[in-house]
Amino acid sequence: MDGNDGLARRFEAHRGHLRAVAYRMLGSLNEAEDAVQESWLRLSRVEPEEIGNLAGWLTTVVSRVCLDQLRSRRVRPEEPVGGQLPERVAGADEDADPEREALLVDSVGRALLVVLDRLAPAERVAFVLHDLFAVPFDQIAPIVERSPVTTKKLASRARLRVQGTPAVSGTRLAEHRRVVEAFLSAARGGDLTALLAVLAPDVVRRADPAVLPTGVAALTRGAASVARETMVLGRRARFAEPALVDGVVGVVVAPHGRLLLVLTVEVAAGRVAGYEVIADPARLERLDLAVLSG
Repeated sequence: MDGNDGLARRFEAHRGHLRAVAYRMLGSLNEAEDAVQESWLRLSRVEPEEIGNLAGWLTTVVSRVCLDQLRSRRVRPEEPVGGQLPERVAGADEDADPEREALLVDSVGRALLVVLDRLAPAERVAFVLHDLFAVPFDQIAPIVERSPVTTKKLASRARLRVQGTPAVSGTRLAEHRRVVEAFLSAARGGDLTALLAVLAPDVVRRADPAVLPTGVAALTRGAASVARETMVLGRRARFAEPALVDGVVGVVVAPHGRLLLVLTVEVAAGRVAGYEVIADPARLERLDLAVLSG
Protein backbone atom coordinates (compact mmCIF):
# COMPACT_ATOMS: atom_id res chain seq x y z
CA MET A 1 0.00 0.00 0.00
CA ASP A 2 2.84 2.39 0.88
CA GLY A 3 4.40 1.72 -2.53
CA ASN A 4 1.13 2.47 -4.31
CA ASP A 5 0.63 5.63 -2.28
CA GLY A 6 4.13 6.77 -3.13
CA LEU A 7 3.58 6.13 -6.83
CA ALA A 8 0.29 8.03 -6.71
CA ARG A 9 2.00 11.00 -5.09
CA ARG A 10 4.71 10.99 -7.75
CA PHE A 11 2.05 10.84 -10.46
CA GLU A 12 0.10 13.73 -8.94
CA ALA A 13 3.23 15.86 -9.11
CA HIS A 14 3.10 15.49 -12.89
CA ARG A 15 -0.67 15.75 -13.38
CA GLY A 16 -0.69 19.47 -14.22
CA HIS A 17 1.95 19.04 -16.92
CA LEU A 18 0.17 16.03 -18.40
CA ARG A 19 -3.15 17.89 -18.45
CA ALA A 20 -1.50 20.84 -20.22
CA VAL A 21 0.00 18.55 -22.88
CA ALA A 22 -3.24 16.62 -23.41
CA TYR A 23 -5.36 19.77 -23.55
CA ARG A 24 -3.27 21.28 -26.33
CA MET A 25 -3.39 18.03 -28.25
CA LEU A 26 -7.11 17.41 -27.86
CA GLY A 27 -8.61 20.87 -27.34
CA SER A 28 -11.05 19.50 -24.77
CA LEU A 29 -10.63 19.60 -21.02
CA ASN A 30 -12.83 16.55 -20.50
CA GLU A 31 -10.91 14.51 -23.05
CA ALA A 32 -7.62 15.74 -21.62
CA GLU A 33 -8.63 14.59 -18.15
CA ASP A 34 -9.58 11.19 -19.58
CA ALA A 35 -6.17 10.92 -21.27
CA VAL A 36 -4.40 11.79 -18.03
CA GLN A 37 -6.45 9.20 -16.14
CA GLU A 38 -5.56 6.59 -18.75
CA SER A 39 -1.88 7.38 -18.26
CA TRP A 40 -2.31 6.71 -14.51
CA LEU A 41 -4.00 3.38 -15.21
CA ARG A 42 -1.12 2.35 -17.45
CA LEU A 43 1.40 3.46 -14.85
CA SER A 44 -0.33 1.42 -12.18
CA ARG A 45 0.14 -1.72 -14.28
CA VAL A 46 3.95 -1.48 -14.55
CA GLU A 47 6.71 -1.89 -12.02
CA PRO A 48 8.02 1.57 -10.94
CA GLU A 49 11.63 0.40 -11.01
CA GLU A 50 11.26 -0.29 -14.75
CA ILE A 51 10.83 3.45 -15.36
CA GLY A 52 14.01 5.50 -15.40
CA ASN A 53 12.48 8.90 -16.17
CA LEU A 54 8.92 9.13 -14.87
CA ALA A 55 8.20 12.55 -16.39
CA GLY A 56 9.35 11.45 -19.82
CA TRP A 57 7.53 8.11 -19.55
CA LEU A 58 4.25 9.77 -18.60
CA THR A 59 4.55 12.40 -21.33
CA THR A 60 5.11 9.64 -23.88
CA VAL A 61 2.14 7.63 -22.63
CA VAL A 62 -0.31 10.55 -22.53
CA SER A 63 0.87 11.64 -25.99
CA ARG A 64 0.20 8.19 -27.41
CA VAL A 65 -3.25 8.17 -25.82
CA CYS A 66 -3.98 11.57 -27.38
CA LEU A 67 -2.66 10.46 -30.77
CA ASP A 68 -5.00 7.46 -30.72
CA GLN A 69 -7.90 9.77 -29.83
CA LEU A 70 -7.04 12.18 -32.64
CA ARG A 71 -6.88 9.31 -35.13
CA SER A 72 -10.25 8.04 -33.92
CA ARG A 73 -11.74 11.46 -34.63
CA ARG A 74 -10.56 11.19 -38.23
CA VAL A 75 -12.22 7.78 -38.59
CA ARG A 76 -15.44 8.94 -36.91
CA PRO A 77 -15.66 12.70 -37.53
CA GLU A 78 -18.25 14.84 -35.81
CA GLU A 79 -21.57 15.33 -37.55
CA PRO A 80 -21.65 18.37 -39.87
CA VAL A 81 -23.59 21.27 -38.44
CA GLY A 82 -25.58 22.39 -41.49
CA GLY A 83 -29.14 23.16 -40.49
CA GLN A 84 -28.31 22.51 -36.82
CA LEU A 85 -26.27 25.71 -36.55
CA PRO A 86 -28.87 27.80 -34.66
CA GLU A 87 -29.09 25.14 -31.94
CA ARG A 88 -25.31 24.97 -31.70
CA VAL A 89 -25.06 28.72 -31.31
CA ALA A 90 -27.69 28.80 -28.60
CA GLY A 91 -26.17 25.87 -26.76
CA ALA A 92 -22.70 27.36 -26.86
CA ASP A 93 -23.96 30.60 -25.35
CA GLU A 94 -26.09 29.04 -22.65
CA ASP A 95 -23.87 26.16 -21.55
CA ALA A 96 -20.51 27.93 -21.46
CA ASP A 97 -18.45 27.34 -18.35
CA PRO A 98 -16.76 30.66 -17.52
CA GLU A 99 -13.87 28.96 -15.73
CA ARG A 100 -13.17 26.72 -18.70
CA GLU A 101 -13.44 29.63 -21.08
CA ALA A 102 -10.97 31.64 -19.01
CA LEU A 103 -8.55 28.71 -18.95
CA LEU A 104 -8.94 28.30 -22.69
CA VAL A 105 -8.03 31.90 -23.42
CA ASP A 106 -5.31 32.25 -20.80
CA SER A 107 -3.47 28.96 -21.34
CA VAL A 108 -3.74 28.44 -25.08
CA GLY A 109 -5.97 30.81 -27.04
CA ARG A 110 -8.96 30.07 -29.24
CA ALA A 111 -7.21 30.77 -32.52
CA LEU A 112 -4.40 28.31 -31.77
CA LEU A 113 -6.85 25.58 -30.80
CA VAL A 114 -8.84 26.17 -33.98
CA VAL A 115 -5.72 25.90 -36.14
CA LEU A 116 -4.40 22.88 -34.24
CA ASP A 117 -7.72 21.15 -34.86
CA ARG A 118 -7.04 21.38 -38.60
CA LEU A 119 -3.70 19.58 -38.41
CA ALA A 120 -3.21 15.89 -39.11
CA PRO A 121 -2.90 13.89 -35.85
CA ALA A 122 0.85 13.24 -36.14
CA GLU A 123 1.50 16.88 -37.10
CA ARG A 124 -0.41 18.11 -34.08
CA VAL A 125 1.40 15.81 -31.66
CA ALA A 126 4.83 16.67 -33.11
CA PHE A 127 4.14 20.41 -33.02
CA VAL A 128 2.69 20.45 -29.51
CA LEU A 129 5.48 18.38 -28.01
CA HIS A 130 8.34 20.17 -29.74
CA ASP A 131 7.21 23.78 -30.14
CA LEU A 132 5.12 24.11 -26.98
CA PHE A 133 6.95 21.76 -24.59
CA ALA A 134 10.49 21.57 -26.06
CA VAL A 135 10.54 17.78 -26.35
CA PRO A 136 13.42 16.70 -28.65
CA PHE A 137 12.51 15.14 -31.99
CA ASP A 138 14.31 11.89 -31.21
CA GLN A 139 11.91 11.43 -28.28
CA ILE A 140 8.83 12.38 -30.31
CA ALA A 141 9.68 10.10 -33.25
CA PRO A 142 8.70 6.79 -31.54
CA ILE A 143 5.38 8.31 -30.43
CA VAL A 144 4.32 9.28 -33.97
CA GLU A 145 6.05 6.22 -35.45
CA ARG A 146 8.32 8.21 -37.76
CA SER A 147 12.03 8.83 -38.03
CA PRO A 148 13.43 11.90 -36.24
CA VAL A 149 13.96 13.60 -39.63
CA THR A 150 10.38 12.97 -40.73
CA THR A 151 9.10 14.03 -37.31
CA LYS A 152 10.95 17.33 -37.69
CA LYS A 153 9.25 17.83 -41.05
CA LEU A 154 5.85 17.13 -39.47
CA ALA A 155 6.43 19.83 -36.87
CA SER A 156 7.74 22.25 -39.49
CA ARG A 157 4.67 21.72 -41.68
CA ALA A 158 2.42 22.28 -38.68
CA ARG A 159 4.34 25.42 -37.70
CA LEU A 160 3.79 26.93 -41.14
CA ARG A 161 0.05 26.28 -40.82
CA VAL A 162 -0.08 27.80 -37.34
CA GLN A 163 1.89 30.93 -38.31
CA GLY A 164 0.25 31.46 -41.71
CA THR A 165 1.35 33.94 -44.35
CA PRO A 166 0.11 37.55 -44.10
CA ALA A 167 -1.26 38.94 -47.35
CA VAL A 168 -0.57 42.56 -46.34
CA SER A 169 2.40 44.49 -44.98
CA GLY A 170 3.33 44.40 -41.31
CA THR A 171 2.16 48.00 -40.88
CA ARG A 172 -1.27 47.32 -42.38
CA LEU A 173 -1.59 44.09 -40.41
CA ALA A 174 -0.91 45.92 -37.14
CA GLU A 175 -3.41 48.66 -38.00
CA HIS A 176 -6.10 46.15 -38.96
CA ARG A 177 -5.49 44.23 -35.77
CA ARG A 178 -5.88 47.38 -33.67
CA VAL A 179 -9.23 48.12 -35.32
CA VAL A 180 -10.51 44.54 -34.98
CA GLU A 181 -9.48 44.37 -31.33
CA ALA A 182 -11.25 47.67 -30.66
CA PHE A 183 -14.38 46.31 -32.33
CA LEU A 184 -14.30 43.12 -30.24
CA SER A 185 -13.64 45.04 -27.03
CA ALA A 186 -16.64 47.29 -27.66
CA ALA A 187 -18.83 44.30 -28.52
CA ARG A 188 -17.80 42.39 -25.39
CA GLY A 189 -18.45 45.40 -23.21
CA GLY A 190 -21.75 46.32 -24.84
CA ASP A 191 -20.35 49.82 -25.40
CA LEU A 192 -22.53 51.44 -28.08
CA THR A 193 -20.45 54.63 -28.17
CA ALA A 194 -17.24 52.68 -28.73
CA LEU A 195 -18.89 50.59 -31.43
CA LEU A 196 -20.06 53.65 -33.31
CA ALA A 197 -16.55 55.08 -33.07
CA VAL A 198 -14.93 52.01 -34.64
CA LEU A 199 -17.55 51.44 -37.37
CA ALA A 200 -17.44 53.41 -40.61
CA PRO A 201 -20.65 55.42 -41.18
CA ASP A 202 -21.56 53.29 -44.20
CA VAL A 203 -20.39 49.94 -42.76
CA VAL A 204 -21.98 46.82 -44.24
CA ARG A 205 -22.56 43.59 -42.31
CA ARG A 206 -23.26 40.36 -44.21
CA ALA A 207 -23.96 36.95 -42.71
CA ASP A 208 -24.85 33.40 -43.65
CA PRO A 209 -28.63 33.21 -43.12
CA ALA A 210 -28.31 30.10 -40.92
CA VAL A 211 -26.48 32.01 -38.19
CA LEU A 212 -29.07 34.77 -37.82
CA PRO A 213 -32.11 34.79 -35.56
CA THR A 214 -35.50 34.94 -37.21
CA GLY A 215 -36.26 38.42 -38.50
CA VAL A 216 -32.63 39.57 -38.81
CA ALA A 217 -31.64 40.39 -42.38
CA ALA A 218 -28.64 38.78 -44.06
CA LEU A 219 -27.35 42.26 -44.92
CA THR A 220 -27.35 45.38 -42.76
CA ARG A 221 -26.03 48.81 -43.70
CA GLY A 222 -25.06 51.84 -41.64
CA ALA A 223 -23.16 52.24 -38.38
CA ALA A 224 -26.24 52.79 -36.22
CA SER A 225 -28.02 49.65 -37.45
CA VAL A 226 -24.91 47.46 -37.34
CA ALA A 227 -24.00 48.73 -33.87
CA ARG A 228 -27.49 48.05 -32.48
CA GLU A 229 -27.45 44.58 -33.99
CA THR A 230 -23.98 43.92 -32.56
CA MET A 231 -25.23 44.91 -29.11
CA VAL A 232 -27.92 42.22 -29.37
CA LEU A 233 -25.66 39.52 -30.79
CA GLY A 234 -22.53 40.65 -28.97
CA ARG A 235 -22.68 37.96 -26.29
CA ARG A 236 -20.84 35.72 -28.76
CA ALA A 237 -17.94 38.17 -28.65
CA ARG A 238 -16.70 36.56 -25.43
CA PHE A 239 -15.92 33.48 -27.53
CA ALA A 240 -14.10 35.55 -30.17
CA GLU A 241 -10.43 36.17 -30.85
CA PRO A 242 -8.54 37.91 -33.67
CA ALA A 243 -6.89 35.54 -36.12
CA LEU A 244 -5.29 35.55 -39.54
CA VAL A 245 -8.06 34.76 -42.03
CA ASP A 246 -6.89 34.26 -45.61
CA GLY A 247 -3.84 36.36 -44.80
CA VAL A 248 -5.61 39.35 -43.20
CA VAL A 249 -6.92 40.07 -39.71
CA GLY A 250 -10.32 38.58 -39.00
CA VAL A 251 -12.06 36.90 -36.09
CA VAL A 252 -12.69 33.31 -35.04
CA VAL A 253 -15.61 32.57 -32.73
CA ALA A 254 -14.81 29.32 -30.94
CA PRO A 255 -16.70 28.31 -27.78
CA HIS A 256 -14.54 25.79 -25.89
CA GLY A 257 -11.97 26.10 -28.68
CA ARG A 258 -14.24 24.57 -31.35
CA LEU A 259 -14.75 26.73 -34.42
CA LEU A 260 -18.29 28.03 -34.77
CA LEU A 261 -18.03 31.20 -36.86
CA VAL A 262 -15.47 33.30 -38.70
CA LEU A 263 -15.70 37.03 -39.35
CA THR A 264 -13.86 38.40 -42.34
CA VAL A 265 -13.27 42.09 -41.71
CA GLU A 266 -12.62 44.95 -44.11
CA VAL A 267 -10.78 47.92 -42.60
CA ALA A 268 -10.52 51.35 -44.20
CA ALA A 269 -9.36 54.67 -42.77
CA GLY A 270 -8.93 53.17 -39.31
CA ARG A 271 -12.47 51.83 -39.04
CA VAL A 272 -14.44 48.68 -39.81
CA ALA A 273 -15.82 49.27 -43.30
CA GLY A 274 -17.56 45.92 -43.46
CA TYR A 275 -17.56 42.39 -42.16
CA GLU A 276 -19.10 39.06 -43.05
CA VAL A 277 -20.15 36.34 -40.62
CA ILE A 278 -19.35 32.93 -42.10
CA ALA A 279 -21.00 29.88 -40.57
CA ASP A 280 -21.49 27.44 -43.43
CA PRO A 281 -19.23 24.41 -42.77
CA ALA A 282 -18.11 24.14 -46.39
CA ARG A 283 -17.11 27.81 -46.47
CA LEU A 284 -15.35 27.55 -43.11
CA GLU A 285 -13.34 24.58 -44.34
CA ARG A 286 -12.04 26.58 -47.31
CA LEU A 287 -10.72 29.43 -45.17
CA ASP A 288 -7.01 29.60 -44.44
CA LEU A 289 -6.81 30.23 -40.68
CA ALA A 290 -3.66 31.02 -38.68
CA VAL A 291 -2.59 32.56 -35.39
CA LEU A 292 -1.66 36.23 -35.13
CA SER A 293 1.82 36.56 -33.64
CA GLY A 294 2.73 39.01 -30.92
